[in-house]
Amino acid sequence: MDIKEKEFEIFCGCGRGLCKDAVGRQDRQHNTYDWLADVPGNTDDTDLVEVQFKHTRKGYYHNVNHLELKKGDIVAVEANPGHDIGVVTLTGRLVKLQLKKANLRSADDIKRIYRLARPVDMDKYREAKSREHETMIESRQIAKNLGLKMKIGDVEYQGDCNKAIFYYIADERVDFRQLIKVLAETFHVRIEMKQIGARQEAGRIGGTGPCGRELCCATWMKNFVSVNTNSARFQDISLNPQKLAGMCAKLKCCLNYEVDNYVEAGRRLPSKEVVLQTQDGDYYLFKSDILAGMVTYSTDKNVAANLEVISAERAKAVIEMNRRGEKPLSLQEDGRQKENNRTVDLLANESISRFDKAKKKKKAGRRQPRQEGIDEPRRQRKQAADKANAAEASAENVQKPQQGRGARRQGNRPPRNNQHRDAKEQNEKE
Repeated sequence: MDIKEKEFEIFCGCGRGLCKDAVGRQDRQHNTYDWLADVPGNTDDTDLVEVQFKHTRKGYYHNVNHLELKKGDIVAVEANPGHDIGVVTLTGRLVKLQLKKANLRSADDIKRIYRLARPVDMDKYREAKSREHETMIESRQIAKNLGLKMKIGDVEYQGDCNKAIFYYIADERVDFRQLIKVLAETFHVRIEMKQIGARQEAGRIGGTGPCGRELCCATWMKNFVSVNTNSARFQDISLNPQKLAGMCAKLKCCLNYEVDNYVEAGRRLPSKEVVLQTQDGDYYLFKSDILAGMVTYSTDKNVAANLEVISAERAKAVIEMNRRGEKPLSLQEDGRQKENNRTVDLLANESISRFDKAKKKKKAGRRQPRQEGIDEPRRQRKQAADKANAAEASAENVQKPQQGRGARRQGNRPPRNNQHRDAKEQNEKE
């Protein structure tokens, strides 16, 4: 590992491995792909350069010194006060397009690049980054002691340790003038408080979404577009708050990704209020498959009954026929009747009473095999003799006392001493 790679490894403060520089390391924050990088004269059209700092914060600067900068270079840029350290993420003509998305108030907000980062600058930068976590924990305790209803989510030190940005979340307006005084006396730096929303906090902290991938706001999203429930309605998504909310407890940003396609495809479908009239009866729209262009109609307005699945073109053709006062034979193509799929009767060749056979009662004794060739009187005499033998055996078992552990349970216990009970009864009588 050379010096430049080692410096870049230290620069990455995301805590999830190395960022992605020109040699292709893994990056937590995906940047804009410069598809004009190999075009001759790309960097000659403008001197604007995009520089990325911690997490999603980016800035745009003028390369007034005409340095030969490329993606992945670590540079020292102008700050207020002092300087800051960042990584070049984009150069050339595409920076102008990215600058429009940033919505800068004036051209004065665009500062300049001083130089490529020196070893002294990197040593100062390492010192600044090592103080961020402890500063965040201590500042949270200070805000709690002052009774402020706010949450400090992240702290970012400037590259020269002269300034610190405190990112916080608050539902209400917070008067943090006293907090700034205490923080300045504690950390001896210039304090800047910056309020962020729940989506920005999720982008700085990171996490894994329900799709199994890392959050979009932590990987590639820079600008957050408002999301409302209409995006879910256009896509026929159930309005379940638990499923529509993301890690930030707000509506998922991915609801806006495909809504344009659904809106365009929904224009090809018939209206939900239109009732299709056929000779079989009236049909009401039950559900729609927007992307496939298929609609399902039911003969009942509230429940699913006699469902018919047809294409949107066929539905519009039936609507046009109804306008002319015509009623097709059915909703199927060319007016043919719907094929009734007969169900298979599994008991067609079986007897319904096959399970109604009488159960045979089990005898107490051992079942004797039946001897063929013996007449009925002889069989009766034999059964009577067997019953007599069984009765004699049972009588002998009753007269003979049992031995062992079961003797007490069979009534062979020794007589109890009832003198105490008799004396107690005699006292009660007296």
